[in-house]
Amino acid sequence: MKYEFNNDREFDVIAIGRACIDLNAVEYNRPMEETMTFSKYVGGSPANIAIGSSKLGLKAGFIGKLADDQHGRFIKSYMQGVGIDVSNMVVDTEGHKTGLAFTEILSPDECSILMYREDVADLYLAPNEVNEDYIKQAKVLLISGTALAKSPSREATIKAVNLAKKNNVKVVFELDYRPYTWKSKEETAVYYALVAEQSDVVIGTRDEYDVMENIVDGKNEDTINYLFSHQADLLVIKHGVEGSYAYAKSGEVFKAQAYKTQVLKTFGAGDSYASAFLYALISGKEIETALKYGSASASIVVSKHSSSEAMPNVEEIEALIAKNEKIEARS
Repeated sequence: MKYEFNNDREFDVIAIGRACIDLNAVEYNRPMEETMTFSKYVGGSPANIAIGSSKLGLKAGFIGKLADDQHGRFIKSYMQGVGIDVSNMVVDTEGHKTGLAFTEILSPDECSILMYREDVADLYLAPNEVNEDYIKQAKVLLISGTALAKSPSREATIKAVNLAKKNNVKVVFELDYRPYTWKSKEETAVYYALVAEQSDVVIGTRDEYDVMENIVDGKNEDTINYLFSHQADLLVIKHGVEGSYAYAKSGEVFKAQAYKTQVLKTFGAGDSYASAFLYALISGKEIETALKYGSASASIVVSKHSSSEAMPNVEEIEALIAKNEKIEARS
């Protein structure tokens, strides 16, 4: 089964939301208190997804607000350098700073992130800075959950969703739940549900869907019944090492395994998954194949140091899928 898009649009995907700086620990297996060296990368879920999509060959654009500082200029230059259209990235004029994320890599399964998100520029994107003429040029508008955490970014994002619906642009909602950005889970659930009910495709972990539904230990069947009663016609629910599932409104269910790898760190997996999944869908591949692309891309990124810089190309993804299919055939 394939997923249909409007193919007469200039952009494959336009993402909206945060673009910030990741400072990843160069020294592994060491607490942050003792870490002295960090490497700088572009970060932020929607920025990473746009970067991953562009590296895979999609035409990507970005809507966001950048600080008027060295970090903001670095982000814009890097994203432009990997082929992303940055014409709708607005420069903040009120002194807000770039968000920073310091990462700690204690072990492959003990990674943490120390975030600086107070009054950051990306959360000050205003509704009047969201351009309808830009959005209507896209096949997909990618929404990231963090953009809903504070006003005015919240209203700007909801406006973008409304403009996408008006212009027959597919809305893809990557849940991207970051608890430190929100006041409460109850608040998160209100705005996540509001956007999820208007989205065509929703992507997230089982835990993130639980936050959206404000429940504990939710069931996939209940989630799909809820969202399929609204706009959504394709849901991706990830279950970590158990793999991921895609549910189509037609009733079809698809599954992909998680690919084994030498894990270095855990962050970046969701963004790389989303970018490769979208690439495969937009390229006309079957939904089941798109799940494999997502899983393979996530596997590659968690084995490397960065998130954005480590986003793989198509050949790397297809080589990993082929390698695992040969292993499966022999077993």
